[in-house]
Amino acid sequence: MKAPERITIALDEETARLFKKMKEEMGISQSELMRESLKFYGKHRSLFDFVEDKKVYTHAEMLSAGEHVILDIDHWLLFLNFVESHPDREKFWGLHREVCQAHAEQFKHKLFNAESILRRLEACNLFKLSKGQNGEFTLVLSSDLAKKFVKLEVEEIFKGMGLVVEIKEDFGKLRLKVIHDL
Repeated sequence: MKAPERITIALDEETARLFKKMKEEMGISQSELMRESLKFYGKHRSLFDFVEDKKVYTHAEMLSAGEHVILDIDHWLLFLNFVESHPDREKFWGLHREVCQAHAEQFKHKLFNAESILRRLEACNLFKLSKGQNGEFTLVLSSDLAKKFVKLEVEEIFKGMGLVVEIKEDFGKLRLKVIHDL
């Protein structure tokens, strides 16, 4: 068997602390930690290249808690089509309003501001968020079918948190201006 290749690396203080902590927590050698870290990074490098770090963390947090699901866009649009064609659709919108109010309570305790809430909803792929100036945001929707759902969600969450926003509808997007934030 060929002898393993040896390397020497220099770590700054913060990285050295993290290295020691991970080595102790995982109960493995320095060499094993480096091998596993490099294999992990090599396998998942595209995640780090294309996705914001915060978004990956948000996805992991939401999915690991078991309170969120990943849903194919075709299924999402199918549900929205069904709701809009259902004779009891107003009951759905009333229940959706209640869920949004519950989310407002949760977000209020976490002291989220308007932008952090919009970023969290963007992580759910409800829209693509574009930040303008002076508290203005554009929410670009994947389908016009989602407009009512997203608008109601944003309105109710912000209202429940005491945030004041103006929302204007355009084709395939919502324009939002934050009047009062945390």
